Order: sequence, then C-alpha cells, then structure tokens
Amino acid sequence: MAKKRVVSTKINGRPVEFLCEPRQTLLEVLRESLDLIGTKEGCSNGNCGACTVLIEGQPVDSCLVLAVEAEGASIETIEGVAKGSELHPLQKAFLEEAALQCGICTPGLIMSAKALLAKNPDPTEEEIRFALAGNLCRCTGYDKIVRAVQSAAKCCADTTAN
Repeated sequence: MAKKRVVSTKINGRPVEFLCEPRQTLLEVLRESLDLIGTKEGCSNGNCGACTVLIEGQPVDSCLVLAVEAEGASIETIEGVAKGSELHPLQKAFLEEAALQCGICTPGLIMSAKALLAKNPDPTEEEIRFALAGNLCRCTGYDKIVRAVQSAAKCCADTTAN
C-alpha cells in the first residue's frame, strides 16, 4: 500500500485538508472521505459526466482526476452551488423546466452549465449543446435540459456566475 498524502485545497469556498492514497480519484475522496455525495458516480471512466465538478472554474470529470492533483486548487461541487436554502438560478430552472428525473446526471449537468454561463451569459442553443456534450442523460432528454439552461441565462444572467 502506498503512503497516504495530505492534500490541502479549497472546496466550495472553504479550506479543506484530507488524507488520500495516490491512486484515489477526486470523486472517491469527495464521496467517501468528505461526504460530498451530490457528485455522482456514473461510469468511472470519463464518459458520462455525472461526476463533473469545477476545478478553477473549469468542468472536469472527477473520476479522472487523482485527488492528489487537487493540491492547492479551488474546487466547486454541486453542494456549493446553492446559497443555503436559496437554489441557484440553474437549479430553479432545472426544476421549472422538468429537466431532471433520476438525478444521476443532474449535478454534472448543472456544473457544466454553470461553467458555460460564467464564461458566456448568453449562449446560443448550439453553444449550450456543445458545452453539455460530455454529460449523458438517460431519462429526460436534452431538449428540456437545454431549455433550462436557456431559461437560467435569460432570467438571471447577472446571477448565474455566482
């Protein structure tokens, strides 16, 4: 067994230190060590996007990132999107547009959409579909998801990057 390493990072705006083995993924540490279970495990090989988190504002599949690579990074998970009990505009739009069902893909989709809207508060449908291309949904279908992102962009362009 490899020697465990201490990793210092910032998760959802708070400084965090955790112990991990060099082989452990960020997804594994988030879910099993830090109890941040909103980030979902889908495929474990980077094909579905269910485990998407933001590292330095960029969407990444946390199943493909080693936890030790998070050293010094700023990470945002789905748990950090809402402000207390106040849902983020994207979360509200997903509810209002019925863009979720089973919930496995939803956190990853919201994180990918959040990264998109932070860069481009008024994306075209094509830009939304491109930004979400790495996130698979098996239940709802993509039209409702795209409408939810469009709705969040239209209604709340000034708050979606928060």
